[in-house]
Amino acid sequence: MAYNEFLAERVHRFFTDNKVAFRIMKMMGGLCYMVNEKMCIGVIEEAVMARIGTEKYEAALLKEGCEEKIDSIRAMKGYVFLTEDATDMDADLAYWLQLALDFNPLAKASPKKKKKTK
Repeated sequence: MAYNEFLAERVHRFFTDNKVAFRIMKMMGGLCYMVNEKMCIGVIEEAVMARIGTEKYEAALLKEGCEEKIDSIRAMKGYVFLTEDATDMDADLAYWLQLALDFNPLAKASPKKKKKTK
């Protein structure tokens, strides 16, 4: 299993219940929830990856079940991985999802890839 389907359904339900416009992309072996064409939340294996920005990053790491997102050899500042300890209760998951949604308007979109010409 590439991602926890129950966890993905909980994320989907939160976004739907809160009338968040989003689309889902398969990415990084899991699902990526795009809001305003920017990565907001990922569900990868048994964890949630949240894009919360650098301003709240250090304080977030002090919370139970919140870990750095490591890419190759360095931490990706502004992204956190949330274990089951951080997302088990609906209210806890909602906290992290809302934190990511609050940051989303400030996030920079990835540059569009140019199509290769033959």
